[in-house]
Amino acid sequence: MATKSKAPTSQFVCSTCGYAAPKWLGKCPDCGNFNTMQEELIRVEQAAPSARVGVSVMKTRAMPLSKIGYEKFDRVKSGIAEFDTVLGGGIVRGSLVLLGGDPGIGKSTLLTQVSAHLAGVGKVLYVSAEESCSQVKMRCERLGLDSDNLYLLNETCLEDIEASLDDAEFVVIDSVQAIYTEALSSAAGSVGQVRECAAKLMRIAKSKNVTFFIIGHVTKEGALAGPKVLEHIMDTVLYFEGQQEDNYRLLRAVKNRFGSAQEVGVFEMTDAGIKSVRDYSNLFLSETRGVAAGSAVTPSESGNRCMNVEIQTLISKTPFGAPRRMSLGVDYNKLVVLIAVLEKRCGLPFWSSDVYINAMGGIKLSEPSVDLAICAALASAVSDVPIDKYTAVFGEVGLTGEIRPVTYAEKRVNECIKTGFKRVILPAKNVKSCEKFKDKIELIPVQYVGQMIKALNLNAK
Repeated sequence: MATKSKAPTSQFVCSTCGYAAPKWLGKCPDCGNFNTMQEELIRVEQAAPSARVGVSVMKTRAMPLSKIGYEKFDRVKSGIAEFDTVLGGGIVRGSLVLLGGDPGIGKSTLLTQVSAHLAGVGKVLYVSAEESCSQVKMRCERLGLDSDNLYLLNETCLEDIEASLDDAEFVVIDSVQAIYTEALSSAAGSVGQVRECAAKLMRIAKSKNVTFFIIGHVTKEGALAGPKVLEHIMDTVLYFEGQQEDNYRLLRAVKNRFGSAQEVGVFEMTDAGIKSVRDYSNLFLSETRGVAAGSAVTPSESGNRCMNVEIQTLISKTPFGAPRRMSLGVDYNKLVVLIAVLEKRCGLPFWSSDVYINAMGGIKLSEPSVDLAICAALASAVSDVPIDKYTAVFGEVGLTGEIRPVTYAEKRVNECIKTGFKRVILPAKNVKSCEKFKDKIELIPVQYVGQMIKALNLNAK
């Protein structure tokens, strides 16, 4: 008697054109691209016995906005002040937090410290898919952490991890690229595995109100490895950045459903673990600013905080036909546009010089208010005239050379006052809102880039 063949549970879909095949193919027959076939689960919807053919059964009904109740999010402190700040005030129960960063940057150390603190609130399960339980225990002993409410599990199968949750309130997955689900035959870390594992963790978190902290690997470009849907599923996506040879680390929120997506936390790596840096006033400023030409300070707004950041530039004669432009922490296209504005509107020569620009401390400056500070640093470098160390600059620069107003002008000026600056160059349209500070700091309003250059006495040689 012939046995009935089992229906397939997965298929391979081209990530470029969507072509589906029952088996893996090296080349997509439809679009012709190589290595684009990714395994996906086939979900068969079971129809209800009483359902009639052609008639859909409504599972949920829409409700008017006025009748929907407000859900208050319960936040729990992590024990690390800067971590709570980046999350928006604390950990939201039932949320999914994805933490990415370079290898050895301190992701596991940070979440180990958070897990030990949360063990005093509820049961914590630390799932280590890359390290043995003894290795995690060694890290805890090195950090001086110990708790009977912190459970360790060395497992890579997602189904076994789910069976081990019991009544755990907080779960750490280290890492999502190392776990797999038995529903797919592909190897752990593949696109299909990462997507399905993340989707299942999301369903567990929302149905059982379990908070998940998930560690993710990053590519050589610095982005999270795996499909983009991994970030879409998560409630919060954090990036842990910094140089391994430097003691300071930056935790940046790029997505946060429960707070600001522009928050930045500052940490220091010590022998006793990772500690919050609350006084970061001089972290992004050099001690020798104001001595050499080519640097300017700008108050940058990041989430709910304002930080003074130094922008450094270097101008050198190019040995090649085409000058070189390099930027670190500043958008490359913005640098090119501002160089063109300075050449056309102010007559500063950059056509035969290489231009290098860097934001101190590894921070990334993306808001428009840093435009004027970049122009000030470039003008200082090309004229070889240093800018006074107690002068700050902020404002948006247009293509015609005009300086546009920016948001949070009062907050920026107040930050300059707190850090000891004596004067600030700002857009003329922002002066009215900052007049209450004129007794504490000198306000220099400017309408065009040329006025800023004259105010700083930056005349090209």
